[in-house]
Amino acid sequence: MKYLLTVAALLTLLQGCAPVIVGGAAVGAVAVADDQRTTGTIIDDQGIELKIGKAISNDTELREQGHINVTSFNGVVLLSGEVATTAQRERAAQLARTTVKVRHVTNELTVGPVTSFASRSRDSWITTKVKSQLFGAGDVSGNQIKVVTEAQTVYLMGLVSRREADRATEITRHTSRVKRVVKLFEYTD
Repeated sequence: MKYLLTVAALLTLLQGCAPVIVGGAAVGAVAVADDQRTTGTIIDDQGIELKIGKAISNDTELREQGHINVTSFNGVVLLSGEVATTAQRERAAQLARTTVKVRHVTNELTVGPVTSFASRSRDSWITTKVKSQLFGAGDVSGNQIKVVTEAQTVYLMGLVSRREADRATEITRHTSRVKRVVKLFEYTD
């Protein structure tokens, strides 16, 4: 009886937290269930991003003179951001290419000054708008498409059908402030 009272008291205290905990788990499960990649590939992609990020961070020049984003989807790596020299651009790409389980590297690093906080904030806002529109479209699965924005260029990655790729590209092109769309899709058909 004492045990049941303790459980009842805890449930009462956690009552407001349960939807958050369960809701978060449900959203996570839906995202993974809707992803075309296997769970192992999703974990591999996260590991690839961490390994390349660490290698870049361990390179003093790249860390101090550049702003490099690493995105991996199904073993395909996108490097975006800015570096000070062409040699740094190539070094970052080489670090990515030699990372285990990387199948391909798309090097979109630009040589020039590091972008401002305002520019990065605008890019984050563009990414948010594109993702929201993809989720709201109904005929495209937003969970299957990774969106990365750098200097108002939107990179679309994912395992999708050609129809889904075309639709996602159309939605992205019509999003305000998007200057360019780069498709890095792998097609399922």
